[in-house]
Amino acid sequence: MSEPSESTGDKFQNPVAGFGVTFKAMFKKRLTEQYPEQQKVTAPRFHGRHQLNRHPDGLEKCVGCELCAWACPADAIYVEGADNTDEERYSPGERYGRVYQINYARCILCGLCIEACPTRALTMTNEFELANTTRESLIYTKDELLAGLEEGMVDTPHAIFPGMDEQDYYRGLVTEAAPGTERQVAVSKGESKEQAAKDEEVDA
Repeated sequence: MSEPSESTGDKFQNPVAGFGVTFKAMFKKRLTEQYPEQQKVTAPRFHGRHQLNRHPDGLEKCVGCELCAWACPADAIYVEGADNTDEERYSPGERYGRVYQINYARCILCGLCIEACPTRALTMTNEFELANTTRESLIYTKDELLAGLEEGMVDTPHAIFPGMDEQDYYRGLVTEAAPGTERQVAVSKGESKEQAAKDEEVDA
């Protein structure tokens, strides 16, 4: 059974309707964005550059589980976890993300990684200016992704809040660093006690 052929009226009306859309657009005012002189205002939930978040006392939320890397459809995330110690602690749990990289030459900013993160360590900001001149500069490291320190925070590594455990952190019971909290020596990063003492003197 053959399909009914298009009527003569439809053959005439379809092209006219299509040209009508084009014709109306010719008289509309053109929208020209003055970028970068005028920065574009993005939506509150815009998918921009990623950020690794901290707990209110400064410890990192990332536990190095690598679920974000597994969820990434573009294979743009690379994570290496490591164990915390009492002498060098980066997160409240047993492990932390020692190495964290996102390759923005591959990333499609889909947000699947932040959906997979069990600790809300990884979120996306409104920053969209990611273009650069080399491929190497598009690979963001942990130092570039880690959120800055706010009031009441102490930079990692440092001891867990006295009397608290990992679950207390996720319940929101820790609101700032304990009084007297000091940054520990990051031996895994090649720091020495002598160098740490010099850095403290410079900061003072």
